[in-house]
Order: sequence, then structure tokens, then C-alpha cells
Amino acid sequence: MQYHLDGYTYGDPAIAAPAPGHTDQQGPLPDQVDVLIVGTGPAGAVLAAQLSHFPEITTRVVERRQSALQRGHADGVACRTVEMFNAFGLASRLLDEAYWVNETTFWAPSAHYGTEIERTDTIQDVADGLSEFPHVIVNQARMQELLFDHAARSPSRLQVDYGYHYLSQTTDRDQDYPVEVTLAETDEDNRPTGTTRTLRARYVVGCDGARSAVRESIGRALQGDAQNHAWGVLDVLVDTDFPDIRKKSVIRSEQGSIIIIPREGGHLVRFYVDLGTVDPADSEFRTRTQVDDVIAVANRIMTPFTVSVAHVAWWSVYEVGQRLADGFDDVDGRSDDAPRIFIAGDACHTHSAKAGQGMNVSMQDTFNLGWKLAAVLQGRAPGSLLHTYSQERQVTAAELIDYDTRWSKMVGSRSADTTSDDAVSASDVQRQFVEGGTFTAGFATEYQPSLLTGSSEHQHLAPGYPVGKRFHSAPVIRVEDARPLQLGHTHDADGRFRIYLFADRNGLAPDSAARNWCERFDTDPVSALNQFTPADAERDAVFDVRAIVQQKHLEVDPISFPELLHPRKGPFQVVDHEKVFSAEVTNGFLLGSIPGLSATEDIYSLRGIDRDAGAVVVVRPDQYVAQVLPLDDYATLDAYFSGFLLGS
Repeated sequence: MQYHLDGYTYGDPAIAAPAPGHTDQQGPLPDQVDVLIVGTGPAGAVLAAQLSHFPEITTRVVERRQSALQRGHADGVACRTVEMFNAFGLASRLLDEAYWVNETTFWAPSAHYGTEIERTDTIQDVADGLSEFPHVIVNQARMQELLFDHAARSPSRLQVDYGYHYLSQTTDRDQDYPVEVTLAETDEDNRPTGTTRTLRARYVVGCDGARSAVRESIGRALQGDAQNHAWGVLDVLVDTDFPDIRKKSVIRSEQGSIIIIPREGGHLVRFYVDLGTVDPADSEFRTRTQVDDVIAVANRIMTPFTVSVAHVAWWSVYEVGQRLADGFDDVDGRSDDAPRIFIAGDACHTHSAKAGQGMNVSMQDTFNLGWKLAAVLQGRAPGSLLHTYSQERQVTAAELIDYDTRWSKMVGSRSADTTSDDAVSASDVQRQFVEGGTFTAGFATEYQPSLLTGSSEHQHLAPGYPVGKRFHSAPVIRVEDARPLQLGHTHDADGRFRIYLFADRNGLAPDSAARNWCERFDTDPVSALNQFTPADAERDAVFDVRAIVQQKHLEVDPISFPELLHPRKGPFQVVDHEKVFSAEVTNGFLLGSIPGLSATEDIYSLRGIDRDAGAVVVVRPDQYVAQVLPLDDYATLDAYFSGFLLGS
């Protein structure tokens, strides 16, 4: 975190000074907004947190409830999501509060007593080297609270406008604010009062759940099938003799299946309880099923162990189904016009909770969209850039649906020791869990070559940074203050592109490839830096360039750094001393070290960087690798940014 740029200020540095025209009291809904976010679920919370960094963009969030969500719903937080939270400065707080899923146990019918279960194996939940962060459990309500608190502390002081239900919209693309939205005020029971109001927006994003009114207003529909299989979900305090109550456990017996998820705080536990097949004609199944029924089923499945529920914090019954919207915006595939209305999260994909991906994929939806909206609204990119949202995220959602269909059927199947038609062995379930580890950790997304994603022509220079996949952090030492840290933790959710220069063996010496790259990018009038950075902006306002050298940090002379890596910033034009890193590793304490990897392996070894040639790794604002290029390929770099950015 950098602060005091404008001079010393007292107080919590996580609370930004309000931007001009913004105060701690947001005020009533205006008649015109740049972005209207509908709904405060995971997708809406991430989008609000991201757009709050841009006070010049008028963003408002409406929610039909009268207050914030307080309990229930999703709880699984994938490693990739923790990485994203780190970009908002929230990872450490999240990890302090969370339950860490370190091991998963598997239970199946006993080989000797078929009516009882026994532990068949215990495995590490996340494979070594996937991320520097763990898989954790935190209630969805708390995740959203952290994000909205972040938005309220931002320069824009963005807060939620509760008590508004989205009714409808009309669009006139000839207007500066083309979308006219009609909202209904709601009462304390979240029901419309009959009072309505309208406002106009440049863009609307529907994050309003599976029954999305925004989705219906643009003529999109969820398509897919119900599995006619029901599960009960309970957040409870229990007294039990089950030995793995504080470990994630996958239990399959002749009576059905249970997934146990310990909750944050050391006491609360979540049970996903298999309630079996449901007659599609039985519309009253959910209302007829009571919490005691779910608890009774759980005890039958867990024989010979017993579960006595002391307190129910929240519970629900849901039916498994996988559905995907036929488009994630109002024009995709139907018009060349730039989209104006988007849907995200459950509004465009629904599935079971078994893979633990719903909240995570929803958040990644709007992490993908947010920086693009900001770039367009700031005049740095044309509206056509927004077509890439549906193009990229619809593919990812389809992959989620496919995976969830396979995994939920497998978990809900009967043991192979039974005569059931859907019988699956315990080893099959465990193998699928291990094979799906990359997916459930959130790292299976791979954007294909497009406007925003380059080719793999030069992938050999940095095979550990696959183009189209998320930038995988690794340990480095910051040269000028000798601080060990993770390189990826320098990536804030501020809409900037990161360009990482991995120097060859010559480092930043005179006439080295990396120094020549810096001087050319800094001074050539046709470089992307000079084409697309506004003249009145900080030098790194659009492109945050950072260099990594192979020399030890004490062997590097900061006095000789090129100006690009020592930019002057703020009203006092002070130098930024945090742009250069050494690949050196230390045998002592290393902040954020990666479990399972030797401390003697540096970032070049961990990510396969060519030590002789070096490499340029371009990373999008949403932390996905966009390009891997040689240090002397200036033309391809400039052409890439020219494909979607507008000149200053």
C-alpha cells in the first residue's frame, strides 16, 4: 500500500480521502448515473468495489431488501477469489477470519458393516504450488460486507441504495444516457409499495439473482435442466461423535450423501444433506420438508455416528439444476451495437453448490466486466470492448455447468456396494475430486486468443505464464527496501495494465535489453505508453511497468535505474521506489512463500522464464496474462494495445 503521496496524513490509510464532490453521505439517487448495479450479491459487490475506485464515474447500487444480507447462502472461497480479494487489499482480513480448508476426508460404507460408514482416505485439499493462498470458508454475507465496506472507504464513498426493486427498462441508443430504468420502492417486507421512480443510465448491470428482472427485461432466458434431486443445507452448532467434524468431509453411504463444511469461527458447521430424488410434479416438496427432516436424514447417512443439533443458524432446501443464459448482455450475437445492459452471477448461470464455485465464478464475472466499463467511461477504450465480456464469461460459465453436472451427479450417486443404477465407487469420487482440483481452486479459466488475449507464439519464453490464464504469483525481493513479497501482490484492482519485464542475465545494465525496452517505451512517441497515457496523468496511470532482475538485490544499483522505473508522482513529484525486484530468494523468513516448493527456487525457475532471453509479460487489469513477448518485440506490444485502446 502506498500513501502520503500528497504529504503526511493522519489516520487509517485504508480509508481514502473523498474525491471532490463526494462526501460520507452519498445522498439520494440521482436522475442520471453512469452505471446502475442491480443487486448486492457477490457479483454486484465486486463490481461496486471495483468501480468505486473511479469517482469520476457515477455508480449507484440498488437492492430490493431494506438491509444487507446477514446469513446463509454461499460460503466456499476459492484460491483464485482470495487472489482477487488481495487486489482490493482485503486478503489478509479475509484469511484472519476464515476457516482454512487444509484437508478433505472421504467416507464410504464400511467393508465389514455395510450399513455404517468408515473413513477411506484423507487428502490435501489444494495441491502444492497452485497458489500462495488457501481455499477458505467465509459466509457470503461477510464477503459482501467486506467489499461494500471497501467501496464506502473509497474516494467515491459508494454505498448501497436499499429499498428499490428493478421493474423494467427501455433503451434509446441515441441518448447520452440510453437506458431508462423504472424502480419500485419496497417496504420492510421487501414488497413493492406502489411508488415508482425512473432514472437514466449509460450502463445497467443485473446482479439480481436467478430470478433476475434485468435478464427478463432484455429477453434473455436460462436454459438447461433440473436434475430432480434435492439437498438440504444447514448452518448449525452440533454435538457429535463424528471425528472429522472440523474437516471438510465427503460422505457417501447406502442412505445417501453428505458434504460437511466447517465454518469460520471454530464452532459452526455446514451440512449439505442428500434428500434424494424428487418427483418433478411435487411442487410442495420444499415447503413440506422441515429442518428436523433434514437432520434425521443426516443421522441415517452418518451411521454409526450421531449428530445432535444444538442451534440452527440458517437452513434451506434446494433442488439441483444447471442452467445457462443464452447471452450475458442485451446485444451479443444480435447486433453490432455496443451492449448497454449486462447480467452477471446467478442471473446468467445457476448450478448446485457441490463444486463450491457459484459465488466465486459470479465474482469473476464482474471482475472481468468492471475494468472494461471503467476504460470505456473514461474514454480510454471504445464501447466495442464491452462485447468481450459475454464472449469470455459465457464460455467460462458453460465450463462450470459441465463440471458441476459431473460432480453433483457423482457426489449424489449411491455407493458401488449397492445395486443402484447410479452406483459409483469411493475411489472414483476421490479421483474426480483430485482431478478437478485446478477447477475448484478457480484456475481452469483460459481466455482464448482475441482482441484482449494474444497468441502463444512466444510462450516458450515464460511457460509458467500461459497466455489467457491468471498471472501466477511467486516470491521476489523488492530491491530498494529489501522487502520480500509476492510479485502478484503488487497488482491492485485499479484498472491498470501490468507489464512485467523479466530481464535477461544483463539485468538493467547499460545497453541491456531490459534497459533498452524501458527507454524506448518511455521516449518513443509511438509507444503504447505515449499513445494511450493522457498528458495530464501520472506516468504509470495506464501501464504499471515493473522489472525483475536475476541479480541479488544488493548487487543492483538503484541510482542507475531508467526513469520509467523511477517515475515521479503526485503534487510534489516524488519518486516511486517500488518498481524493481530481485529474483533472489532467502533461506530465512519469506513473506507469502508457496507451500511445497523449495525456498531455493526463484521466480525464473518457478515460472520457467528464459534466463538468457528474458521476457515481457503483459497482464490485464483482471490479472489474466494477455501477452508473452521478447524484450525486443516493440511492434507487437504497441499493436496489441492499439487494438482496443483510444489515443490520448
